[in-house]
Amino acid sequence: MSATIVIVDDEPDLLDLLKLILTEKTDHQVITTTNPQEAVEWCREYHADLLISDLRMPEMEGIELLKIVKEIDPYLPLIIITAYGSVSSAVEAMRHGAFDYITKPFRKEHILMTIAKALRWRQDHLPT
Repeated sequence: MSATIVIVDDEPDLLDLLKLILTEKTDHQVITTTNPQEAVEWCREYHADLLISDLRMPEMEGIELLKIVKEIDPYLPLIIITAYGSVSSAVEAMRHGAFDYITKPFRKEHILMTIAKALRWRQDHLPT
């Protein structure tokens, strides 16, 4: 199953790494940006199947982005990735509907497994 995945992070190197991992190991379409507002527009325009977002970004926090995209598509899974993981931020992210919360650095296998689970969840929960 090929999916459209939007990734937003203020670190271009991480965007490049995630895109490389996904394009090497999957047939998903991967769209990356450092601009959270652009990610919102792309989720609308490309009917994204998954959004991966950094928790802390200068223009918009990941939790704020999560709230916006859930209004656009309540079935869009969002994975939060952060170097500043804490129990309270993980709880807040999950309370607002994040699919999962991953701390940096992460293992390639872990991110691929989490993405696969998120895409299966979306497929299982989308209204027919």
